[in-house]
Amino acid sequence: MADTDTALGTPAERREGREKVTGLARYAAEHTVSGRVHAWPVAATIARGSVRVIDTTGALRLPGVLAVLTHENAPRLADADDPTLAVLQNSRVPHRGWPIALVVAETLEAARAGAAAVRVEYDTQDHDVTLTDSHPGAYVPEEANGGYPGHRERGDPESVFAAAAVRVDARYRVPPLHNHPMEPHAATAHWDDDRLVVHDSSQGATTVRATLAALFRLPEDQVTVVSEHVGGGFGSKGTPRPHVVLAAMAARQTRRPVTVALPRRLLPVLVGHRAPTLHRVRLGSTEQGSLTSLLHEVTTHTSRIKEFVEQAAVPARIMYASPRSLTSHRVVPLDVPSPSWMRAPGEAPGMYALESAMDELAVALGMDPVELRIANEPDTEPDSGKPFSTRHLAECLREGARRFGWAHRDPRPGSRPAGPLLVGSGVAAAMCPVLIWPSTATAQALPDGSFTVRVNATDIGTGARTVLAQVGADALGVPLERVRTEIGNSDLPSAPLAGGSSGTASWGWAVHEACTRLRAGLAEHTGPLLEPGLSASADTAGSADADSGYARHAFGAHFAEVTVDTVTGEVRVRRLLGVYAAGHILNARTARSQFIGGMTMGLGMALTEGSTMDAAFGDFTEADLATYHIPVHADVPAVEAHWIDEDDPHLNPMGSKGIGEIGIVGTAAAIGNAVHHATGIRYRELPLTPDRVLAGLPPFTAR
Repeated sequence: MADTDTALGTPAERREGREKVTGLARYAAEHTVSGRVHAWPVAATIARGSVRVIDTTGALRLPGVLAVLTHENAPRLADADDPTLAVLQNSRVPHRGWPIALVVAETLEAARAGAAAVRVEYDTQDHDVTLTDSHPGAYVPEEANGGYPGHRERGDPESVFAAAAVRVDARYRVPPLHNHPMEPHAATAHWDDDRLVVHDSSQGATTVRATLAALFRLPEDQVTVVSEHVGGGFGSKGTPRPHVVLAAMAARQTRRPVTVALPRRLLPVLVGHRAPTLHRVRLGSTEQGSLTSLLHEVTTHTSRIKEFVEQAAVPARIMYASPRSLTSHRVVPLDVPSPSWMRAPGEAPGMYALESAMDELAVALGMDPVELRIANEPDTEPDSGKPFSTRHLAECLREGARRFGWAHRDPRPGSRPAGPLLVGSGVAAAMCPVLIWPSTATAQALPDGSFTVRVNATDIGTGARTVLAQVGADALGVPLERVRTEIGNSDLPSAPLAGGSSGTASWGWAVHEACTRLRAGLAEHTGPLLEPGLSASADTAGSADADSGYARHAFGAHFAEVTVDTVTGEVRVRRLLGVYAAGHILNARTARSQFIGGMTMGLGMALTEGSTMDAAFGDFTEADLATYHIPVHADVPAVEAHWIDEDDPHLNPMGSKGIGEIGIVGTAAAIGNAVHHATGIRYRELPLTPDRVLAGLPPFTAR
């Protein structure tokens, strides 16, 4: 057999790359089943109330319009575990943008015209969409997202903070942020008698199948969900969204295959968003920089129909040694769309606030911010007391400082003027939990010497097909080109979703186990291998989800160099550098892409991305890419990603940690800290747009 010692870690090219760049890869809205028609949703135009009258006659008169589904005639669904999926079941309008009708037509254009012709009268109610940290409806939830306790406290942090030699007490604001994947949410559904087949833009077809089966009262084996190619998700496609339910309902009603592709303007209200977070961070330390008290309190919002609490105070339970701490969440139910997952939920906004406060503490102490972080490294995880499986944050900080040239930095704010520009550099740490879920997989050896690995994984642009083939080739001891992967279909062995940076670690464990068993079976096999070949399967339930005696996290360090234009207030990032400790890197090419993608998204969070909730209309003002500004290539001229290859035996057979999210964590704080270093002004609200920056600069800097 060929030498496969380097099967894992090599920069193998994406297997589906050519299909994607040549247009051969088909996405959910591109499956042209014979007789397919299109549907367009009608969204509520009030923030709270109910539909009193809905008149569809004008729409039904239009050429090509086949049907209009409303709460009066739509198929009845079983009770939904997720109330955001109970669409067209009653007249209630819980927030602006809620689907109140669906127009089905022969063409997309006719469906859109039909939707515009639907006339609606409402009974409106007073609404409240404004989040404040003093809102009377705020409460402390029992749990935040991920099952984390809403409130944790150790020691007496309040009194110790009050008596600390050096104190930081700062408030930070992160606005609502929106998932805008390249491929908007779409589904094509058709019924074959009582069998439902759906092509869905989803991060997890197994979950979509289970949900649709429950809603339509079907056995799961009568539902097939295909998510072969998915154009990004960032968490918003982690669970079923209304579009897939609407497509299945319309297909049942019209007895035609139906495609529902959500208009981009509806994504902020129908597929989740990162909820706004109001932070208060208090750090108390000795004059030498040792933390004595750490308090991080977060206020956020949720909708009135589904509780989702951004777990933004959780990172403070993990990052730094402090004998006394308080980390707490407060949530306010408002008449807003339901928030949900967005890349690094909790960690991205939480670490922005914490790492900004750590920079403020370093300035107050006159201490290097890299050394301050290293000085407060914990021996064990502060919250649980468990030992870390590996923790190489200090190494990431030191290696990043070396590569960035941090030693040559003049720590004085405003010390690098360049004409009308002020130049600054900043640093922040990063953390992301290691999540692994049970998965199943099969591996098959064929008579022609090839192998097929089957698992219902989802490739959302991460290169999952390629990496899972590498895992299989490594376990089988064969060249990579002899291993084929089948993913993205709920008829394949069930697997968890691509989310929480858990996909490869979860699927790969099952693939490794199946291939290891197949290799053992082949070693015992005698004679030629006949059709259908030899197979082995694996189910990691009970092992992948077993309690661990270790705290398992990935860590990293971000460094940023920025310029601030004192005339226009514009912030430009000259350099971004990240160094990560994320277990064994399974594919250097796809890993670097993930790290850089996360850092780019963090740059957007820092400088351009932000949404506002219109108090009068109860709607997100920035609802499409014309108003919600994501970074483009010109915004990221130099981005470097490096890593320390860890040997962590407490994870999975590959020794890998998730890498899809840690790139965004800490990037915004590093940029914000660099802006402070450039200007001497501490901005505590994102994004750092020119108007906000210019308003904070003193008059004498404008020259």
